[in-house]
Amino acid sequence: MPHQILIVEDDPNLASMVQDFLTEEGFQIEVEKNGLSAVGRILSHPYQAIVLDINLPGMNGFDVCRKVRDQFDGPIIVLTARGDEIDEVVALDVGADDFMSKPVRPRALLARLKSHLRRADRAMNGSETDPLLVGEIAIHRARREATLREQPIELTTAEFDLLEFLAERAGTPASRQEIYIQLLELPYDGQDRSIDLRVSRLRRKLGDDPNNPQLVKSVRGVGYLLAK
Repeated sequence: MPHQILIVEDDPNLASMVQDFLTEEGFQIEVEKNGLSAVGRILSHPYQAIVLDINLPGMNGFDVCRKVRDQFDGPIIVLTARGDEIDEVVALDVGADDFMSKPVRPRALLARLKSHLRRADRAMNGSETDPLLVGEIAIHRARREATLREQPIELTTAEFDLLEFLAERAGTPASRQEIYIQLLELPYDGQDRSIDLRVSRLRRKLGDDPNNPQLVKSVRGVGYLLAK
């Protein structure tokens, strides 16, 4: 059964181009141009992923993401203005799993969607039942849940994937390139700051002091590690 994707975009030309391209790639695509209407559709339909523009009538994309994030478990990819780091930071803060700069390249969007959906499908069909334990962190991979000191941690799909990856190699540093390739399954260009932003967001969720982190540590010249 094809994955159902909702494109929330008020530019009819862009929405039509993306819809046609992804439909040819085997996805079932619906389009919504109003942010407020998108909230109702996302919460009442079994979409597997959302592609969400920021500047929308009715409600902006950040508020849409914030409204649905607690109830929608699938990946949300936010479309941002080119090079606008503030948009990228806010997108992750409100619960987006990924962001892409406009103008959107359909094949790049396809690659991101496939990567996120593969990980989501593997998690849903996974057989791991025992928690992965690192210190006071417990990661329940089959349920896609994590706790710290037995208290649940509210994580987005991308944040959970990052925590799981670091936990699987706890005590061993991973480079930005390794993390990027593992999480997105795409080549790393050396300029993308999304991993740094995700680490910053994960630290916040874990209550880790950004100035002196004790859980997700920076390793100078290498990358990041989750302390044992």
